Amino acid sequence: MSGDYTFKSPSELWHRQTVSAATTKSNMESSHLYLLPLSVFVLFPATFIITYVISVLLKHTEPEFPYISDTGTYSPESCIFGQALNIGAIVILMTIYVRFRQIAELYRNHSSSSTIIRLNRVGLGIGCLAALGISIVANFQETNVFYVHIAGALLAFGLGTAYLWVQAMCSYQTHPLVNSMTMAHVRLVLAMVASLFFMIGCVCASIAHSQFHGNNPRKWYPEDGGWGFHVASTVSEWVCATAFNFFMLTLVDEFKSISIDPPQVYVSVDTLAPTQYSGIGEGEQSTDDMHAILASQSYIT
Repeated sequence: MSGDYTFKSPSELWHRQTVSAATTKSNMESSHLYLLPLSVFVLFPATFIITYVISVLLKHTEPEFPYISDTGTYSPESCIFGQALNIGAIVILMTIYVRFRQIAELYRNHSSSSTIIRLNRVGLGIGCLAALGISIVANFQETNVFYVHIAGALLAFGLGTAYLWVQAMCSYQTHPLVNSMTMAHVRLVLAMVASLFFMIGCVCASIAHSQFHGNNPRKWYPEDGGWGFHVASTVSEWVCATAFNFFMLTLVDEFKSISIDPPQVYVSVDTLAPTQYSGIGEGEQSTDDMHAILASQSYIT
């Protein structure tokens, strides 16, 4: 065998481990991933309130018990509604991915935890489809493409509710490593609330629309028929959305202890075309010339 071997003294090894631990702790403390679920908790209520106020002031909808989508149907509030929900869908997707990676990393080397690993994968798929549903709701207004809008709403609320159940079950599995039993109970209650009001909203909305005989569903009056079921369905929708928001808020504290390194990007200089360095020198550049160019101070960023 050949090679050079350097043996470190115990004090040197302890120093390296201390520096490594300090670096890891510093990275963890500098993590801002908790801003993802916190942004969701702030963005969606702010969007709904702003579009509600604008739609009522412009008399696009009535102040009494509108659906969430009713407040973002007409311009200009529809522009704010669509843009904010698209951003929110992306932030939710990022939050779902970080949550998936959190559980995956914790149980990656534990073969006895196959149940939570499967739940985690199912949750990722369901969560991504729910985020897609939010984007569909944002881009397909109910007055323009009604059935596509309804399909997006069912994806967002239906699969969103299923995602809460999956994460509630995961929370019981991750106790006490990640969360407390109290937090698991809270998430279970939020999942139950979302499920109950989602079902109430679907049933009451169907009955209300079958009994409606007014001119404009965005301006639903008691004399238009189905008023009681309409109120029950709209209140259920707002409660369900509130449950989703508070569930995201429960992730804030856990995300403070998570950090993700940026992706590594590797560039093979051998595969770069010499024409990409046109203007640097005359004629064709060799691979050695490219390495020299990249190593020069002028091209270091």
